[in-house]
Amino acid sequence: QVQLVETGGGLVQPGGSLRLSCAVSGINFRSHTMGWYRQAPGKQREWVARISMGGGTNYADSVNGRFTISRDNAKNTVYLHMNSLKPEDTAVYYCKTMWPPNDNWGQGTQVTVSS
Repeated sequence: QVQLVETGGGLVQPGGSLRLSCAVSGINFRSHTMGWYRQAPGKQREWVARISMGGGTNYADSVNGRFTISRDNAKNTVYLHMNSLKPEDTAVYYCKTMWPPNDNWGQGTQVTVSS
């Protein structure tokens, strides 16, 4: 069973920064590609970022240049550093095992960007 626990969300002003964390258990973390997704009110869940086993990264156009995904294999943890936050970044953020794929989701963490 893959277990994912997202933390670090909160209220931040536009232009601010936030770091999300995802503690992963139940898998060989170092052998998995991990990612972040988000779901805003009234919108479909969307992919945000990806980090491979070797550390290569990819980002959605909406966050490219502002967000940074990273991982600490010693801690079995994935991070999402969010800078220059915009109101449209407001959403519940989820981490996800992307490869090998797994259907399990964590509880997510709420990020609200508002003045």
